Amino acid sequence: MFDGFWNNVLRYVRYFVTTLLGVLLNTFAPLGSLAKRPVTLVALLGLLAGSLVFVTLTLRAMLGLSTI
Repeated sequence: MFDGFWNNVLRYVRYFVTTLLGVLLNTFAPLGSLAKRPVTLVALLGLLAGSLVFVTLTLRAMLGLSTI
């Protein structure tokens, strides 16, 4: 009944990891060409930092970890 159970579980984990890597590579590959010029690199890093701060503050407010 449980023949190959762990083999199937590992296949699903492998599928999840490869799907996630494919999505990340397709998302960030176009940004590589923008990073060649210093001005767009600074703008790109600013956008990334701003997004990270926004998500952090939003999650902290939603979870009640700080008073804003």
